[in-house]
Amino acid sequence: MSTSFHPNEVQRRGRIASGLVALTMFVLVSAFFRTQVLRNAQYTLESEQNRLREVPLPAPRGIIYDRTGQIIAENLPGYTVSLLAPGVDSLRAALRRLSGTIPLTAPQMDLAVRRFRRAPNRPAVILADASFDVVSVLEEHRIEFPGLIIQASPKRYYPDGAAVASFVGYTGEITEAELTRDAFRGYKAGQQVGKGGLEKQYEAQLRGREGTRFVEVDARGRVVREAGARADIPPERAAVLRTNIDLDLQRFIVGLFGDSLQGGVVALDPKTGAVIALHSAPAYDPNRFTGGIPADYWKALNTDPRRPLYNKVLQGRYEPGSTFKLATASIALERKVATLDDRMPTPCSGGYQFGNRYFRCWEHKGHGSLTMREAIAVSCDVYFYQLGLKIGIERLVAGGVSLKFLDRTGIDLPEESPSQFPYAVEYYNKRYGPRGWSNAVVLNLSIGQGENSQTVLNMARFYTALATDGREAQPSIMQRPVKRDSIMSLTPDQLVALRDAMVGVTQAGGSAASAAIQGVRLAGKTGTAQNSQDPKRDHAWFVGMAPAEQPKVVVAVMLEFGGHGTRAARIASKIIEHFLKVKAAPVPVTEAGT
Repeated sequence: MSTSFHPNEVQRRGRIASGLVALTMFVLVSAFFRTQVLRNAQYTLESEQNRLREVPLPAPRGIIYDRTGQIIAENLPGYTVSLLAPGVDSLRAALRRLSGTIPLTAPQMDLAVRRFRRAPNRPAVILADASFDVVSVLEEHRIEFPGLIIQASPKRYYPDGAAVASFVGYTGEITEAELTRDAFRGYKAGQQVGKGGLEKQYEAQLRGREGTRFVEVDARGRVVREAGARADIPPERAAVLRTNIDLDLQRFIVGLFGDSLQGGVVALDPKTGAVIALHSAPAYDPNRFTGGIPADYWKALNTDPRRPLYNKVLQGRYEPGSTFKLATASIALERKVATLDDRMPTPCSGGYQFGNRYFRCWEHKGHGSLTMREAIAVSCDVYFYQLGLKIGIERLVAGGVSLKFLDRTGIDLPEESPSQFPYAVEYYNKRYGPRGWSNAVVLNLSIGQGENSQTVLNMARFYTALATDGREAQPSIMQRPVKRDSIMSLTPDQLVALRDAMVGVTQAGGSAASAAIQGVRLAGKTGTAQNSQDPKRDHAWFVGMAPAEQPKVVVAVMLEFGGHGTRAARIASKIIEHFLKVKAAPVPVTEAGT
């Protein structure tokens, strides 16, 4: 049986076959056009990403200078060791092999894996600060580790080490938690960031811009070409920062404290608030933090009872003791409660009876009848007990608040603690109950005890107002516009008189006569403050300024467990003497004290 087709049917099937062929060709050409033309850039990029790996080129951080151009923080050549791997299992295997060549701890290997998981297209950093010896060994065995990346990398260095740690801080690798914050948007795993002090405060200015080097890898992630795979993107160095710090004075202060004293000191320009020096003792070495903190060093810092990581100038809060008497005096003068020549009704006989309590003066023999200026010079507690009662609790608390004893200073450093002071009389009602306290709190508050704890920096800030025209200067490490606020409305004559009274503190018969400076009128106030943690070991205070006529510097010194305030006064005197480049006066045979 034979089959025959009508000519029209043959033509119809021919047209269908031709159409199918044409459609197939159209689809093929379209796909080719889309692949080769429309999506060429995408596929090229994907190919490049498969073939190339980005090796970050860290940017040198900005150099930090002191006021004279001396270097506080700079960058030195260093080395980083990284590994490229196609996956976590491959990375772990490479790390195990690598540990047979150089010492690698389990925590270091775990950290490298975490870094890889955060950024799988970047080399996983194994050693952030490799020594030259380690690098030399790895170079000899490089052929055994095809994914190994060794490169020069700038590392942070502080020429004066621990001497500048209290204000410069340190750097460290960005954490996973930090990477999630808006403040670190654009940062990548493995980058170094400021962790404290100026390094943290001015991170945006100090970071620079990271560059990129491209290396070519094969399908197994092994490096086949390190140079010329693609044009490098060079890193950009950050701008320099210039501070108000006087490194010469800073080093001198650190030498005074040595290894035995603990406490804090700050030196300010009273007119501008410029921080000339700032030291918390003992300190730590910020160079030990570069590339990762050694576990034993970190443990030693955290277990040291002297608390080297605790900034005693910015964070430590201590009862100011008799250094607060100048605040009591200024409140009394401003409210017209008393004048500098007024005497109190009850002369000092070594103590003051108030209700059923006897409040002692530091001088058990008593001071007799004194004027305010005389009471400042010899630091008579009995005089200020009565002056506080005349002011009254409401005005004394309100005056302290207006003098900013409840605030932070606003210094351009992170982690500053606010001082502690009653915000109003209601503070006592809430803390002790409406009938749980009496006016006896006034007596303690008026001499810088009781519910009053100040930072060393905040006391220095207050004294800048006494040193000038009643306007306090906001402390500033960096050179920036001056910010001064009026906190007291005393007349120029009253301010001069208060400074004259403080000059009496360092003259014969004053509470710190041994701190006198030959040819310079040093004005200041000592303080021997109670220590709530150990009542038998008082803290020593001194806040002073010189020359008294037109002060160029205000220095606050606090010695933990330092005992008598005259000890702090002598240190402050040496600091001022060094800053003004003058000679100390002969030490008198006797002196008064608190």
